[in-house]
Amino acid sequence: MSQKEIEESLDLLEKDWDVDPVIRKFVLGKITDVSDYAIKVKDVVFHVPYLNSEKKYILWKCFWPDCHNCCDRQGRLPLTSDDLITIGKGLKYKSTSEFIKKETLTVTYQEPGPAGQMTTMTTINLKRKNDETAEEDGTHISCRFLDDKGGCSMHPDRPGVCYLYPFASWLENEKGKARVHATYQFTGDCPGFYLADNLDQMKDELKAYSTTIYDYNMASNRTNREGFGSVSFS
Repeated sequence: MSQKEIEESLDLLEKDWDVDPVIRKFVLGKITDVSDYAIKVKDVVFHVPYLNSEKKYILWKCFWPDCHNCCDRQGRLPLTSDDLITIGKGLKYKSTSEFIKKETLTVTYQEPGPAGQMTTMTTINLKRKNDETAEEDGTHISCRFLDDKGGCSMHPDRPGVCYLYPFASWLENEKGKARVHATYQFTGDCPGFYLADNLDQMKDELKAYSTTIYDYNMASNRTNREGFGSVSFS
């Protein structure tokens, strides 16, 4: 997302939520004296921003069901091979191939990877609206499975990526073994970020998300091996 798009998202968010002005400045890149605090929780290394000028960590909590911005302003919904089977069955398709043909799009896009590398992703994405096109990938669209009360009509069988928000994750080679890393996505759409003196308030979230993030990365790797998606670095 561009800085302009993020600022527009923050402006929209602030119509309904109070956003800490320090958090806003950080999300817009106006605070640069930031340290990356890495903490290993189970099988995942979390990277938590520490604002040196404020002597504060940026932490997060979810305000669902009062907030469902992550569902109402979707960018894309990439599916793992497990998702394809589970969601296809939930939507009463007799075969995974029929579900893929009618309910998904195959798209290729780039996103920043570790050490400044660009990662080219090819994924099968769930259509966020019935007539979604590949050209709309990455744009804000309200998910068609969001009901009028802010709930997910396919929960708990929603896409694995939905369980990750607001985290993004990736794999790094650590002495020949793949290590899962995770950090926040700062898109300007989530009101759940706040400042804290330490990580104590978020220990439970980190424990829960470590399992979710690890399992999702393993499912994503299987998806690539099974030919449903691909990743390349440039």
